[in-house]
Amino acid sequence: MSELLDPMHRRHIEALNVVKPGARTLEVGCGNGSFSAWLAERVSPGGEAVAVDLDLSLIEVRAPNLELRQGDIVAGPVERGSFDLVTARAVLHHVADAKTAIKNLVASLRPGGALLLIEPDFLPVSVAEPPDVRAFWQGWLEWARERGVDYQIGRTLAPRLAGLGLIEIGGSAETAIYNGGSPWANYWTQTITELRVI
Repeated sequence: MSELLDPMHRRHIEALNVVKPGARTLEVGCGNGSFSAWLAERVSPGGEAVAVDLDLSLIEVRAPNLELRQGDIVAGPVERGSFDLVTARAVLHHVADAKTAIKNLVASLRPGGALLLIEPDFLPVSVAEPPDVRAFWQGWLEWARERGVDYQIGRTLAPRLAGLGLIEIGGSAETAIYNGGSPWANYWTQTITELRVI
């Protein structure tokens, strides 16, 4: 996932122009830590990147100014009012209490800080072709809904953030087009195989 999504995530962060030497950043749901390590490079010297996840066993990277913390964003802000950038990617759609998680992400921001939330949205699969592919994705979405996964949460973020006092709220959508053998196709093959085993 990091190979597929880190480039897009970096592009959005660079457009915000807040990650500079001396800044403090927070990534919630850091996974293998690849993106937090990239942030740690960008805030050097003098800055700090904090990476938080429920499970730190997947972390594959280390950096002098990268702090790893095990934690749950639903439990509270990581550090109230402390970060120039707070980001979370593919986290909120499977958090049971997304309202509290969003509130705690916002509370972790410094005044004037930036928040970047990236969430999957499966709207494009509603028109996928051929019909067998569309049927697969309809089954996937039904399976996800039964497990409390909200693939539409990204569509609700703007009003939620405005309600918490954030300003200059923007949004965008990107659609990955892929064929068999592509990195995205391989990702989904591996994901589905792993879920089948579980």
